[in-house]
Amino acid sequence: MMNIEQNLKQKIVSAASELGVVLTPEEVIIEKSKAVEHGDYATNVALKNANKVGMNPRQFAEKMIEALDKEGIDKIEIAGPGFINFFMKSDAINAVVKKIIAEGDNYGRGEKKNFKINVEFVSANPTGDLHLGHARCAAVGDSICRIYEFAGYDVTREFYVNNAGNQIATLGKSLDIRLRQFKGEKVEMPEDSYHAHDIIDIAKQFDKDFAGKYDTSAGDYLQNLTQYGMKKELEKIENDLALFRTKFDIYSFETDVRKDNNVQKVLESKFAKYSYQQDGATFLRTTDFLDDKDRAVVKSDGSYTYFMPDICYHLIKLSRGYDLLVDVLGADHYGYINRMKSALMMQGYSKETLEVELVQIVRLIKDGQEVKMSKRTGAGISLRELCEDVGVDAARYFFVSRAASSHLDFDLNLALEQSSSNPVYYAQYAHARLSKVLELAKDIEVDESAAKLGQKQEMDLLKTLIEFPKTIENAAKNRGPHIITTYIQDLASKIHAFYTECRVIDREHLDVTASRLALAKASRIVMKNALNVIGVSAPDVM
Repeated sequence: MMNIEQNLKQKIVSAASELGVVLTPEEVIIEKSKAVEHGDYATNVALKNANKVGMNPRQFAEKMIEALDKEGIDKIEIAGPGFINFFMKSDAINAVVKKIIAEGDNYGRGEKKNFKINVEFVSANPTGDLHLGHARCAAVGDSICRIYEFAGYDVTREFYVNNAGNQIATLGKSLDIRLRQFKGEKVEMPEDSYHAHDIIDIAKQFDKDFAGKYDTSAGDYLQNLTQYGMKKELEKIENDLALFRTKFDIYSFETDVRKDNNVQKVLESKFAKYSYQQDGATFLRTTDFLDDKDRAVVKSDGSYTYFMPDICYHLIKLSRGYDLLVDVLGADHYGYINRMKSALMMQGYSKETLEVELVQIVRLIKDGQEVKMSKRTGAGISLRELCEDVGVDAARYFFVSRAASSHLDFDLNLALEQSSSNPVYYAQYAHARLSKVLELAKDIEVDESAAKLGQKQEMDLLKTLIEFPKTIENAAKNRGPHIITTYIQDLASKIHAFYTECRVIDREHLDVTASRLALAKASRIVMKNALNVIGVSAPDVM
């Protein structure tokens, strides 16, 4: 069943064809009218296409109206230089209620696209707690995945574990020093060690698990200790992400990318014609593609830069058959985009094969002041601590409420406020309000035809419900969870206006009540679906 906009697009395509203008539905723009006097929907198709047949826009618009199939349309007007405004019959708009109730959790879901997308996000080093930057990347990345899936794409969530290199070595050395301190040795933690309390906790657990039965002089002692610490840190990360309603399909490890001399084999077999030596280092000619300078892949000491194993990792991902790779990274990775795109282009991939979503920093604000340190731990505030303070729903909603490319001030006071000023509370309260109404009227039969709707607040709400599938498409196309939160706030305002201005339960006018209950039921479904695609719950009681 086509929605109103799809239906109008088909009518316009057919009418334009009769006038000798060939259009596709994708080329036709339909917009919801902002003012009631301009109708329900408008198109600029006459302005864009009149010159193709030697007419001015108003003439073309008049011919279009003559040729249009007017079923479901009450009136059509030409405005300004050639905009066409459509006034729909109420039953054409009201029909969305029955559609939503029939489709339920699937309303707004796109058709299967047969398009595979890999989204890599968070990918924190397993050396400590997830901080606010990781938290925002988790909320943005997981919401993008949920939106993609709802829009009909085949999505894989991936976490890349950087378990090789200096940071992992530092983890092992930090744990070793803590263990030696437990044994009474007078050793100090170097400045560049990990000083967080979790290092002490993991060292104590190691000491307990092995009951002192380990030889610090053994050749494999430090390696085993490092692997133990990394495993514990990764388990903690997984648990914190699960609390945040974020799970991954694949965990990939840098050590697996590097094993069997794979990085060198890839460099020699796949990038030989793009590499050259300079000052003892090996560079790739990334400037042959999109980059502003060539990039080193092997240092003069023979070790790899971070770039080369990362190229191999992306090629491994692509070998699994994905149509698109999406990396969700911190904003400090801006320079990384074109160099990685260039490396993949060297292997014949298009520059569109990889898209990078850069996530800007977060500042926590409390009582008008920035909060940098936790009073409990003396360290930066972690993902788990934030969730414990404000709740998972508020944390996730606030993190995606602005475009990922925008800096975010997270207002802790607002997140805890139970008022319409708090956008999460405002949206969830709209859902709870509808749930209460439907529970109070559960003895009244619902009229899914919604035939008695017609009041302004009812029609405004209906038109907003109709917008949901297009909103999902738009959010998927732009990888924009903030597009969903903007829609949620609009939907919540329409629900509250409907609830306030229209007497939903009126036992003296059951025909009107039956239609309004159907609208309430449909609105509750859409609010729940919208909240779900950003990982936020839809409570029935608040």
